[in-house]
Amino acid sequence: MLRDITIGQYYDTDSLIHRLDPRTKVVGTFLFIIGLFLVKSIFGLVAAALSLLIIIRITKIPLSFILRGQKAIAMLLLFTVVLNMFMVAGDVLVAIGPLHITFQGMYMAVFMAGRLVMLMIGCSLMTLTTTPLQLTDALERLLRPLKKIHVPVHDIAMMMSIALRFIPILMEETDKIMKAQSARGADFESGGLIQKAKSLIPVLVPLFISAFRRADELATAMEARCYRGDEGRTKMKELKYTVKDHVAKLIMTALAAGLFCTRYLPGVLSTIQAIGKILGRG
Repeated sequence: MLRDITIGQYYDTDSLIHRLDPRTKVVGTFLFIIGLFLVKSIFGLVAAALSLLIIIRITKIPLSFILRGQKAIAMLLLFTVVLNMFMVAGDVLVAIGPLHITFQGMYMAVFMAGRLVMLMIGCSLMTLTTTPLQLTDALERLLRPLKKIHVPVHDIAMMMSIALRFIPILMEETDKIMKAQSARGADFESGGLIQKAKSLIPVLVPLFISAFRRADELATAMEARCYRGDEGRTKMKELKYTVKDHVAKLIMTALAAGLFCTRYLPGVLSTIQAIGKILGRG
């Protein structure tokens, strides 16, 4: 289960998306997320899913690998689906005591689950095709205007990069600790929710100790190398936009605009259908 978490990992392969400037990928991801939240109809959701499948195809990352990473949000998906099924009013399909499952609730549950999955896949694609160092440089360059109001842009970008880099490391460390505790007779599967939560204490304690130890070692290594933030620092590889980066931005902007326009598609189809009926009667 822990090995299935893909956020923070980098999938090394040669693709057009991998070769794009990291700033392009960050901006493109935000445009996709904005377009995803502007979608209000099932037509837009399907269009977003098809666009995402095309992007995945271009990245040359196996779809099975990406979908395996969505197991981490299984509980959140289940909570979202159940909440929408029972909390949205409308035409009742099934009545379970005081609770009612409505058609509108089912529609909203599927809609929100699809949006959440595509949101996570879109963010995963950014980290899978961008190394933490490239992501740090991209965020620092994009947030550079905030320096004028004394925002510590470099420190923020560095912290985000370190956090992303530590996700797979801590997941691997958790897996090792759980295997070691299981070998000593620990049981993480049986019992109720409270019992399972208590059984995680022998895992969390050494995990926190390991995390603090790694953080201290990293701070010591940075100090030993005379790290002083971005003051006087130069880049070994300067970020440069190319033609394909500008084309990619235009495509993602058009995609976000297209997803926004799909919210009006049902109304347009209804109008066309009404005009067709009127003409047919004539």
